[in-house]
Amino acid sequence: MIKENINSIYNDLNDSNAELIAVSKTQSIEKMKEAYDAGVKNFGENKVQELLSKIDKLPSDINWHLIGHLQTNKVKDIIGKVSLIHSIDSVKLAETIDKEANKKGIISNTLLEVNIADEPTKYGFHVNELDSAINSISKLPNIKVKGLMCVAPKTDNPEENRKYFNEMAHLKDKYNLEILSMGMSNDYKIAVQENSSYVRIGTKIFGPRNY
Repeated sequence: MIKENINSIYNDLNDSNAELIAVSKTQSIEKMKEAYDAGVKNFGENKVQELLSKIDKLPSDINWHLIGHLQTNKVKDIIGKVSLIHSIDSVKLAETIDKEANKKGIISNTLLEVNIADEPTKYGFHVNELDSAINSISKLPNIKVKGLMCVAPKTDNPEENRKYFNEMAHLKDKYNLEILSMGMSNDYKIAVQENSSYVRIGTKIFGPRNY
């Protein structure tokens, strides 16, 4: 079933430049191997500890993405282990990543999380904070802001999120960035139409999560 689900998603992405990230939080190694065997090379985890517990049990050519909220005290554990951190939501966090990346002599690729719908329960920079944030973070030598990420509002009608994805695309162009991480199981088709680079899909691949 996982393979069929992934093939269906790849079919939807066929005429776009978007890549699939399989969101594997709470999923077993067995299910993740099924997804890998079906062609998935990008896996996204929300929690540092869960990600670290899985890396050594899966093939070494996987690109790991940290897509959940990152606490500053967990940064040292993740630097050098992931290809992209999607969830920079403060200058302080960026400074911590820069410091830890410097210790390891690497450049850490990141995305800034944007609270595009100004939802009080969500992390991320508000749109009017981006100028200042990008200006500050771009001066840090060991962190590279590659693009933007958002978590759009939950809705029964995915079309309602088009305006947010469209605004994200304009922000990417405004700041001359490369990557847009947006779109999940229920609204990824709309996100792809609005030029998403990465869609983060869990439920549509693995089925409902068992917490």
